[in-house]
Amino acid sequence: MNKVFLIGRLTRDPELRYTGSNTAVASFSLAVNRNFTNQSGEREADFINIVVWRKQAENVKNYLSQGSQVAIDGRIQTRSYDDNEGKKRYITEVVADNVEFLGTKSSNGGNQTSQDSSAEPTPYDFGKEAEPKGTDVDSNPFADFGSNIEISDDELPF
Repeated sequence: MNKVFLIGRLTRDPELRYTGSNTAVASFSLAVNRNFTNQSGEREADFINIVVWRKQAENVKNYLSQGSQVAIDGRIQTRSYDDNEGKKRYITEVVADNVEFLGTKSSNGGNQTSQDSSAEPTPYDFGKEAEPKGTDVDSNPFADFGSNIEISDDELPF
């Protein structure tokens, strides 16, 4: 089985190209935080190349930019080619089957491409609320949902 699930932030704006048969393909790099800290107590990240095809590639180009947070599921692919010197080069990347738009980087210093504040919001306009600078894997995602729920084996019907 070859299945990958990632949550991270784009390290650069997506690049959109078209194949000879006019099929859209977008590529970008995703920074994914590790679940642990290094010896200095700092959290490191892995930088993973992502490839997206067809309509989803066009959506990625139109609605995502550097700093946007996404969830991706897909598969790992390895391919090779011969460089200009005849040396074989290998590339490992994730081919995304699905890209979920989770949010945009709110403090991008005005680097967002020509967004008119008077324009109608798109379905992918996540507003101007402050977001964390990275994925905090130590936080409880259910902390704001109220009190604890107790479940015991006695209540199960089987």
